[in-house]
Amino acid sequence: MGETPPGSAHAGTGGTRVASGHEWPAGASARVAETSVSTRTPDGNGLGGGGATLPRARAFGAERAFRGLTLAAGTAVLVVIAAIAVFLIAKAVPALRADTENFWTYEGWSPNQTEPKFGIGTLAFGTVLSSALALLIAVPVALGIALYLSHYAPRRLGTALGFLIDLLAAVPSVVFGLWGRDVFINPVRDFSVWLNEYFGWLPVFGGDGPFGKSVMLGSLVLAIMVLPIITSLSREVFLQTPTANEEAALALGATRWEMLRTAVLPYGRPGIIAAVMLGLGRALGETIALAMTLGITFGISFNLIQNGGNTIAANIANAFGEANETGRGALIASGLVLFTITLIVNITARVIIHRRREFTESAA
Repeated sequence: MGETPPGSAHAGTGGTRVASGHEWPAGASARVAETSVSTRTPDGNGLGGGGATLPRARAFGAERAFRGLTLAAGTAVLVVIAAIAVFLIAKAVPALRADTENFWTYEGWSPNQTEPKFGIGTLAFGTVLSSALALLIAVPVALGIALYLSHYAPRRLGTALGFLIDLLAAVPSVVFGLWGRDVFINPVRDFSVWLNEYFGWLPVFGGDGPFGKSVMLGSLVLAIMVLPIITSLSREVFLQTPTANEEAALALGATRWEMLRTAVLPYGRPGIIAAVMLGLGRALGETIALAMTLGITFGISFNLIQNGGNTIAANIANAFGEANETGRGALIASGLVLFTITLIVNITARVIIHRRREFTESAA
């Protein structure tokens, strides 16, 4: 009836053929789409060719300002620490030069005399001994309380007890000191007498008295002071344990304690170490409470129940008011030693936590 239209099916072959004017090479549609995108900017203006570029960031944007602010804050902390160290060294050097005894081994403290004699050995020993004993008492109790509040106690009871423990951390040190000196000393004295009667053959519980204002009393008060710090931090760490880990342990047939031992405690170990180290830092630097509860004597002794004991911070609090220029320099020198001890403790804690984190990540 007539010629077959160019865009219709070819009658002779039975197939379809698109007219030559409408044929597209392979991949042409993709190239056209790419060209249409590359020749348009976000505002709709065409480009002369080439790929589209993101808007250039501002030279002094908010992100760069915030980065500079955080860098300045971190640098300021280091500058303050360095300034404290320089101040302590500058004030301590004249007194150390005037000291007529060995500063590291002499057990007396007489810097106000014509011939100054003083040493840090007794004070450093008492500081480490009282802090270590306080942690030995506080850490197991704090971890037990934290586990109970996070995994055993009902939610309302756990919240209420946690609030009370946090309030305990807000009690001033002088209140703890007064309570320990006037109230807590009586049961500690009775307990010391009992220990001396039945375990006096041990050097730490020996002696003929008097008992009361001793390393034991100071360490017990110190343990009560660091208890809320370790408890609060450990509780928060335990609450961050993934629920899947706990449910997996229980699904395998573990008891509640086995679940805590295999899932909760390993996960929270870096946080526990950090909490203990923070408590140790608080114990090392405690001043007024120990000044009120220790017997303030000079001499290295492992006896825990007889009157005696002294620390660097307590000695500074007791002797600073009557010190002359050399005496103040000697006290500042002892403060420099305490500053070094706390710095070493914090650096050690960071190293332990970092290594533990690397081990955990590699095991995962």
